[in-house]
Amino acid sequence: MLCELAPSFGLLGLWATLTALGLASQILFSGTVFLLSYVNPTYEQWRFKLNPEYPSAAMVRDEIIQMLKGLVAATIPPAVSIYLASTGVSQGYCGGGGYSAGYTALSFAAIFFGTDFVEWGYHQLGHRYTSMWEVHRHHHKFYNPTPFAVIADEWIDQLVRALPLLVFPVVMPINMDLLFFTYTLLFYGYGTYLHWGYELDIGCARDMKYIYGSYEHYLHHAISIKNKPLHTGFFLKLWDQLAQTEDKGKCRCSHCERAAGKRTKEQWEKLEKPDYSPLLQPDFWVKGLTAAKSE
Repeated sequence: MLCELAPSFGLLGLWATLTALGLASQILFSGTVFLLSYVNPTYEQWRFKLNPEYPSAAMVRDEIIQMLKGLVAATIPPAVSIYLASTGVSQGYCGGGGYSAGYTALSFAAIFFGTDFVEWGYHQLGHRYTSMWEVHRHHHKFYNPTPFAVIADEWIDQLVRALPLLVFPVVMPINMDLLFFTYTLLFYGYGTYLHWGYELDIGCARDMKYIYGSYEHYLHHAISIKNKPLHTGFFLKLWDQLAQTEDKGKCRCSHCERAAGKRTKEQWEKLEKPDYSPLLQPDFWVKGLTAAKSE
């Protein structure tokens, strides 16, 4: 399906189309989860919230503005990738391409493990080097993230993180539909969970030995700063385990907080619940865009 888009749209048209589709995906994934989890939350929901406070409407607005900045850059590599595949310059293909199911499975494994490693490595560098931290720190403004923070990055960060979508078809035959399906549903979908701000009811987060959950990613936002990379992985904990960049301090997941007698009904009743209705007001967005330009 993707290969047929290039002749009709051209490179610029492809970028615009993918940006529109990306925005639709963000509304579907991030917008729906935000609506269900942050607008009129219940006490039962709040008991599983990682940070007991809720971000202000202004912070969520800034998150969305940063998300949109990341989006317009993140769709450049995939647009070029589809264009090159359609013109036969790269090895990307649509349909079966004459390859076996076994090769398709190996391709998926290459996409999954390769992208997860690159994401971890680039993220590590963003915390280790001052020049890269100056770019990445904009993402850490959102220390109490919502699902809109998945790609709330500066444009260069998202451009680099989307490069595997261009590189994979250049270096190996790859099914383009499989590649984009994996990135859209698996990586953005799981990224929405990591930035959810809540936990699933699965016990202590530290019991998850191999795969990252939302607690470690929230912790990353909260305590991982310049020269202090912690929990920079996306799916697999293996890379941080090998680099010894895991937090070893006291567990502060919602399960342990509840076990310590916190998250009580009394605390909930005293908690300030932000009014997110300003997000529907145009002048509220104008103020946010004006402030963003002055930074």
